[in-house]
Amino acid sequence: MSRTIKTQLMKYSRLAHERGLTAAFGGNLSIRRGNLVFIKATGAVMDDMTAEQVAVIDMSGRQVSGVRPSSEYRLHLAVYRTRPDVRAIAHLHPPYSIVASTLVEGELPIITPEAEIYLKRIPIAPFRPAGTEELAEVTSGALQNSDAAIMAKHGIVTVGKTLREAFYKAELVEESAKLWYMGRKV
Repeated sequence: MSRTIKTQLMKYSRLAHERGLTAAFGGNLSIRRGNLVFIKATGAVMDDMTAEQVAVIDMSGRQVSGVRPSSEYRLHLAVYRTRPDVRAIAHLHPPYSIVASTLVEGELPIITPEAEIYLKRIPIAPFRPAGTEELAEVTSGALQNSDAAIMAKHGIVTVGKTLREAFYKAELVEESAKLWYMGRKV
């Protein structure tokens, strides 16, 4: 099972980079199986991540694998605790979503029928420093009644029952932000 999970994490990490949803060291994906969370290791780069760069932690945050998890592991754990129905998380740094978070308060407007169907709403969580419990708290709170949230000046988090679902919701968030940005009156 862990080989399949690591393969999925590598595939969608590369895809996120190829589609411009993250750059360099930014972003991380995770999959939960039981009490274990498989997540990008600290320092791994999304476009060339290997199976050896997938960290494994338990739901208490204890490192199970030989590699350290991303500094955002607290965020992932908080979301999994808040939303027991979630089995995968995409945390990415797409540019239009980040820009929108500096210009919009509350929620990003939903523009397309697909975003309405699959996302319903896109709350914007207030800024908190990366990797902190505070960021984990405000973001997991924003995801209590939503499958997507934008973190002010930071990026997005989307959730799903599969990594594929979480990933494609991330694309919808970025599409929504791009369309909103292109359509706004300056």
